[in-house]
Amino acid sequence: MASAVRIRTWYQVHKWSSLICTLFLLLLCVTGLPLIFKDEIEDWSSAKAARTDVGNARADLDAMVASARGPDGLYPGEVVRWISLEDDRPEVWIALAPAYSASRTLDHVIKFDAYSGQTLAQRPSAATAKPTLIGVVFWLHKGLLAGEVGELFLGAMGLLFVVATVSGAVLYAPFMRKLDFGSIRRDSRRLRWLDLHNLLGISSLAWVFVVGVTGVLNEISSPMYERWRQTAIPALLQPYTGKPMPTKLFSVQKSANAVSLALPGMKIRSIRYPDAELGSPHHYLIWSIGDTPLRSRLFQPALVDAVTGTISSIGEVPWYLTAVQLARPLHFGDYGGMPLKILWAALDIIVIGVLVSGLYLWLARRKANGERIARLIQAHINTHESSLTRRAAG
Repeated sequence: MASAVRIRTWYQVHKWSSLICTLFLLLLCVTGLPLIFKDEIEDWSSAKAARTDVGNARADLDAMVASARGPDGLYPGEVVRWISLEDDRPEVWIALAPAYSASRTLDHVIKFDAYSGQTLAQRPSAATAKPTLIGVVFWLHKGLLAGEVGELFLGAMGLLFVVATVSGAVLYAPFMRKLDFGSIRRDSRRLRWLDLHNLLGISSLAWVFVVGVTGVLNEISSPMYERWRQTAIPALLQPYTGKPMPTKLFSVQKSANAVSLALPGMKIRSIRYPDAELGSPHHYLIWSIGDTPLRSRLFQPALVDAVTGTISSIGEVPWYLTAVQLARPLHFGDYGGMPLKILWAALDIIVIGVLVSGLYLWLARRKANGERIARLIQAHINTHESSLTRRAAG
């Protein structure tokens, strides 16, 4: 008896957790499919400029910054927001804005060849640029085009998905113990769909659980980063109290070199210029990654005084940010080349099948219940009419 009650409880948990999140998970699976191949799609859809230098020495960052914002540069007098040194292609991206106080929608980006320093492409500001299809798909997948509120909402849906996955695994054994694994009964359409739902669900269980948990971590990464920034940086800013944000900055190349010397075995991945909102208003925030496949997903931050070039702090990433860093490649499957991407895509399609079959089973059950109730009502009406007829005849 207790076992039957427990199974009914797990069934209710599985049913309602699945129903609440199914439509949103379908959206995430459909939008996630092209995102697995995001790099390939962007490479295919954008023009590629030929490299002018294949030497081993990378171009000087200060020279690229001068080309971007110097007196003879593309955008004289503008400010640099950040520099990104791509780790999977020989490119350096520099983001600029009209002023520190300018809206983020006015940012624009210039792409340089990492070796020759030659300008390769420009991306207009977000305020005037026509959004790309893959960009819209990404922001829809990340937060329903609703910013942080959308991200937190999808994080909650992801938690429900994890609950639905666990409860489905618990229910699998008692529901399927009398059948061989992979059996698809043909007695009725509903049984075929039920067996297909169970087979697809149990076959993709481990992957679904991993992608569900890592998806939740990705959705809450923004507040996690903000928590780290608010706890790690304030103590370092005490000596700068009352000082304005600097306008004359120390060499960004020498600052990067200092961090590289302090962190052997790491390579610079990105540099955020002094920023009161997303970094430190008085430092370069320099992020480094490991130079091996395993450590290349782990970031380490360093704060460099933007006026003197001295390293103020080399911080250890807290465990919750490390979890987010490890979650991203696991979620999108972008760390093992094309074979892993194809596997991720196939599993994504399987999960779409699980969600569609689950939705069908619920609708079929509702229809069956509705028909059963209609039959009971009709039987009651018929009985009542028969009784009235007999009374009239008597």
